[in-house]
Amino acid sequence: MLTEKGFQRKRFDDLFAEAEDKAKEVFGEKVNTSERSFFGILLRIFVWFMAKLWAVAEDVYNSAYIPTAAGNNLDRLGPNVGITRILDQYAAGVVKIIGTPGHTEAAGFRVATKSGVQYETFEDFTIEADGMVLVKIEAIEPGQSGNVAAGLINIIVNPNPDVTAVSNPDRITGGREKETDPEFRSRFELSVAGGGSASLDAIRGALLRLDKVRAAAVIENNTMVVDVAGRPPKSIQVYVLGGDDQEVAETIFAKQSGGIETYGDVSKEVLDLGGYPHTIKFSHAEEVPIYVHVEVTKNDRYPVDGDDLIRNAIIRYIGGEDAAGSYYNGLSMGAPVVFTRLISAVYLVDGVEDVAFTVGSSAQDMQSQNVEIAPYQVAQTTADHIEVSSHV
Repeated sequence: MLTEKGFQRKRFDDLFAEAEDKAKEVFGEKVNTSERSFFGILLRIFVWFMAKLWAVAEDVYNSAYIPTAAGNNLDRLGPNVGITRILDQYAAGVVKIIGTPGHTEAAGFRVATKSGVQYETFEDFTIEADGMVLVKIEAIEPGQSGNVAAGLINIIVNPNPDVTAVSNPDRITGGREKETDPEFRSRFELSVAGGGSASLDAIRGALLRLDKVRAAAVIENNTMVVDVAGRPPKSIQVYVLGGDDQEVAETIFAKQSGGIETYGDVSKEVLDLGGYPHTIKFSHAEEVPIYVHVEVTKNDRYPVDGDDLIRNAIIRYIGGEDAAGSYYNGLSMGAPVVFTRLISAVYLVDGVEDVAFTVGSSAQDMQSQNVEIAPYQVAQTTADHIEVSSHV
């Protein structure tokens, strides 16, 4: 029933008690409603279906609210504040193709890693006079599997005598899985201020509504002197994790207050409605390397590659690059590395009896406690930063 405290769902036991009372009122106090009686069985079947209806009614009620909505119902609430769930994203980057000068290939030329992750070119390309050309590529399949380290793309899917070699000079990034309910709910709550202007929350909220922006932070210097971080008087510094730089700059310009200077190491030119240029500055989130040492007591169920599975579980939680070159988003900007969450990640591997941890932002300062991350930082780790030792 719906009360001033919200929807109060009736459970099976509650409904059966009411049905039993009604049966005794109609047929007398001596009516047999025991579990083995015909009338009792019939009554319980009917009440079971009634309980299902009450459960559906509760779900319908909960679907209207951010903390309790899930799936498509949560998606439908997003447009109320101008955001939508981030779907699977395709990793993208640049490869260097070597071959016969003057040779031309149409868009869709495919290359791959040794592990089988495939990519294709965005547009037609022609190999230049020096025998090589830089070409933009995008992963065939969406998701984090397309995020690979530099040098791992070296396979030509369809061999061609005029194309002799391929490699990626830089990391391929941008691939991610579909945004989960908790991630979308968190971004929903942070972005509700995006409808306003000229405030820190409005800028951050607007940035969080951009595709591929996973997190954002805005820090201001409202004094009349340069602060300890070098920010000029009456200025703001925006930190962004992910997103397109030009789009980020345009969003900051649209939301910032007039006369307030922007500060950062990324600079982009933005045109106002009159066509006049303005320089907008911001910064990318600072990546904090996380070092982990794990001692595991194992049993007979511990797999042969258990140490590697533990490393991968930790990387998936924190974020970073595994030994195969796959990149995982992990924690959002400003989120601390929670010590107990690391322990939980390790226990996902079968055969782990006990575990001891030390973790820190440097190999020389590791402790058994949380690692705090500043609002403009993001925790990252690699397989090389994680030391695992296992024993019986």
